[in-house]
Amino acid sequence: MLVNELFYSLQGEGYHAGTPAVFVRFAGCNLGCPFCDTDHSAGTDMTTDEIVAEVGRYPARLVVLTGGEPALQLTDDLVDALHRAGKRVAVETNGTCRLPKNIDWITLSPKDAFVGPSAAPVLRRADEIKVVFDGEHEPCSYPGIEAAHHFVQPCDTGDARRNAELTRQAVDFCLANPDWRLSLQIHKILDIK
Repeated sequence: MLVNELFYSLQGEGYHAGTPAVFVRFAGCNLGCPFCDTDHSAGTDMTTDEIVAEVGRYPARLVVLTGGEPALQLTDDLVDALHRAGKRVAVETNGTCRLPKNIDWITLSPKDAFVGPSAAPVLRRADEIKVVFDGEHEPCSYPGIEAAHHFVQPCDTGDARRNAELTRQAVDFCLANPDWRLSLQIHKILDIK
């Protein structure tokens, strides 16, 4: 598998925000989102055993598989090996590809509003849906997808004034739609990886 980076930090977004986690960022993505804030183009080839050994260097039980789009490379074998190592496996996905069935937590962040209908999610179940809030596209609840938690996350535009405005609008959206919760990128607020 081509791994862009592997690091230990706090989960910065969504339901598990603030939780210590080992992040395995896979290289590559099948979408070209205009606001993507991650350079996931390069990577190092790693075997399942190498990934599990590196993950095992850190004390956290939670492992977050992310990208790019992790589902392009993710295997049942890797998830099983992480489980055998005592880890709980979460994935952050755009939902356009099928996932192994043995994942413990699925964060679905659909991008079809920004990329087009070809990016519509094929997943029908997730633990949380996390929609990027850009102030132009109304967050969709994706009624055909079963999810216990719904988050809106203000888009990081790189402009502090615009970001503050989007955050205010996202707060207003949550207040008007109480089934939604606000997700802030706390790793950026804290200036940690």
